[in-house]
Amino acid sequence: MNSKLHTVCDGEGRPIIMVLSESQMSDHKGARLVLDALPPAPSLIADRGYDRAWFREAQAAKGITPCIPSPRSRKRPSAYDKTLYRQRHKVENLFAKLKD
Repeated sequence: MNSKLHTVCDGEGRPIIMVLSESQMSDHKGARLVLDALPPAPSLIADRGYDRAWFREAQAAKGITPCIPSPRSRKRPSAYDKTLYRQRHKVENLFAKLKD
C-alpha cells in the first residue's frame, strides 16, 4: 500500500502540518484535510494539483492569497505571483530530506 503526504511548511521550509493519505487521493481532496488547520499567513504556495475554486475561496476567506498555477488544460488560467511561486522549492527540499 502506498501513501501520499500533504504538507504545509512555513517560509523557512519547516513543516507545520503533515497529513498522510492513500496514494490515490488527489491533491485537491487532500487540501480538505489541511484546510481547517491552516495558520494565519499572507499567502499559500501550492502546486497545480491544488487549483480548485473552492480551495482558493476558502483561502481568501481566511485572508490568505493563493499562489497556485493553473493546470495547462484550464481554459482561463488563474493569475498567480510567479516570483513568489519560486519559493515552492522549500517544500520540495523538505520532501527530499524526508526521503533520505
